[in-house]
Amino acid sequence: MAASFPTLKTALYQDSFVPLAGVKAARIESIDLLRGAVMILMVLDHVREFFHETAFTYDPLDLQHTSVALFFTRWITHFCAPVFVFLAGVSAYLYGARRSTRELSHFLFTRGLWLVFVEMAVITLERTFNIHYDFISLQVIWVIGISMILLSAVVYLNMRVILVSGLLVIAGHNLLDDIHIPGHGACAFLWSLLHEPGYFSFGSLSFRVIYPVLPWVGVMATGYAFGHLFTAAYDVDRRKKFLLQAGTGMIGLFLLLRFFNLYGQAAPWVSQADATFSVLSFMTVTKYPPSLLYLLITLGPAFVFLSIAERPLNGWSARVSVYGRVPMFYYLIHLPLIHFLAVIAAVSTGFPASSMILKSTRINEVPALNGFGFDLLVVYVVWAAVVLMLYPACKWYDTYKSRYGSRKWWLSYI
Repeated sequence: MAASFPTLKTALYQDSFVPLAGVKAARIESIDLLRGAVMILMVLDHVREFFHETAFTYDPLDLQHTSVALFFTRWITHFCAPVFVFLAGVSAYLYGARRSTRELSHFLFTRGLWLVFVEMAVITLERTFNIHYDFISLQVIWVIGISMILLSAVVYLNMRVILVSGLLVIAGHNLLDDIHIPGHGACAFLWSLLHEPGYFSFGSLSFRVIYPVLPWVGVMATGYAFGHLFTAAYDVDRRKKFLLQAGTGMIGLFLLLRFFNLYGQAAPWVSQADATFSVLSFMTVTKYPPSLLYLLITLGPAFVFLSIAERPLNGWSARVSVYGRVPMFYYLIHLPLIHFLAVIAAVSTGFPASSMILKSTRINEVPALNGFGFDLLVVYVVWAAVVLMLYPACKWYDTYKSRYGSRKWWLSYI
């Protein structure tokens, strides 16, 4: 663990730690591969939410009810959001490496506004099929959008300040865990947007805040500060060595803090009657909002993956990378496909199609769907089918974007 800190200082605090306006950033295929892999995992989580029988009864991470298979089906998808947000920060740096700070700031601000709009207007409809828009869930696309808007101002700061600030937010936001603002008024809602998930109703419109902004903007800012590692001007071997050391160091720090229940996770792990479930308790970390330990055990392995995956793509990894090169397009088409298949499944098992018009993103809050659902085998089959069905569209859009990306400005927003 200690060996990684000199490397961090050497790798990040140097003269090249500024945007390189004259350097063409080569595409890092390991980034596309990592992003593609976690996007495939994301589909598993969303298929589970719509298809699994326990989606209507309990949290798959609840040790009192879950099975080992169900626990890890949910747990493995923890990698998705941190990787999305961190790599969004890296991508912001690479986008700005050949542009002025003002151009980068304008792009981040406008794309952030666009993502917030997409979350509320498009993704809400895709998740619910409810044209009345009486329920809005603020999730990962929303928080990426807000974080980009904030980053559009942050990019004017010294890069070392951005790095230190991002790391401090990631490491320190758990100090706010005991702060709660009761009620459902404006102050409670604002605090929820900042740090504590919650459910709020304002007249006929309800909001569920699932992704508070504070820790995620820290992740994006840190990703932005790490972005220079992925420019063509940075030595590949040094990058791989640094990422490996940083990743293993983060995993080691997770094990240390978690084993002794020192810091970074509100709920301590507890020995269970069964050794396997003791391991599950140890691995249970908080996603909403993401605890320090959650980020260490997700981003740490992601860094290790990046360090060992930087090699020529083979047939399999090239196909996975296609998903990673068109993340927003993929996100926008996978939800309605899953939801449409869920409608077919509901109708085929005796439920009315209208039961899949939701007023919540948690199907267990929809009485009309009580008793609906399938076992894990069906979930995995549907997951594989959805991923395969998405590939032709993603491949087409990847080709289209590669051909016209420099001529059609709107392609950088999708």
